[in-house]
Amino acid sequence: MHPAHPVHPVHLVLVGLPGSGKSTVGRAVAERLGRPFMDFDREIERREGATVAQLFADRGEPWFRDQERALTNELAQKLGMVLAPGGGWMANPGCYEAIKNCAVVVYLRVTPETALSRMGAERGTRPLLSRADPLAELHNLKTARESAYLQANHTVSTELMSLVEVVDTIVVLAGG
Repeated sequence: MHPAHPVHPVHLVLVGLPGSGKSTVGRAVAERLGRPFMDFDREIERREGATVAQLFADRGEPWFRDQERALTNELAQKLGMVLAPGGGWMANPGCYEAIKNCAVVVYLRVTPETALSRMGAERGTRPLLSRADPLAELHNLKTARESAYLQANHTVSTELMSLVEVVDTIVVLAGG
């Protein structure tokens, strides 16, 4: 067992479409389990001093995906956290592979329609959804990423569940 986290040696990683609830659910699960929480987008923003939208515009998506990979490799050396990477993380080559042996990955499955409605005004801050038809873009992302998401250890369909029900389900999956 890892000395810093003797009770929860592996990470719990939440994956899914933008708007699937990774950050909201992740914070709540981390609080329930008494574990540290990290939202990858917020951490990259903190480190770079710019928003994800600015970083995509200024440095491009390939640069951002490199930052996700670097952060994942860094976190693979630590244990016991609840992690909420961005929606493209599972499809980013090398990310899942770097952490799969020290993590339980849960796919928060949701329809693009529900994801879009859950985002509300926040969708304007998401670079891949700032296009003319964000719903069509979410459908494209789901089609492109679904096979990657399905590599997760567990899939939780959050469509008809309340936040509390989702958190309770994931706490059970995490053994908490």
